[in-house]
Amino acid sequence: MSPAFSSWPDFFAMGGYAFYVWLAVTFTLLPLAALLCHCWLQRRRLLTEIRQRQSREQRIRAANQKKAAALAGDPQ
Repeated sequence: MSPAFSSWPDFFAMGGYAFYVWLAVTFTLLPLAALLCHCWLQRRRLLTEIRQRQSREQRIRAANQKKAAALAGDPQ
């Protein structure tokens, strides 16, 4: 069994079809890279929103407990 390309320049030339081959590789890898970046940014945004929502809910809970304690201690 022999290798398909005898040297690196032959590999990059792709038997005279380099333009089409590398264009196809580029049009495959760029959208994949964009998809990975989009997913990573969306994940970061989602985790930030979750942290903000949890923090807000904790503040609301604390305020409600404080208000309930103030009302329980008020003999009216």
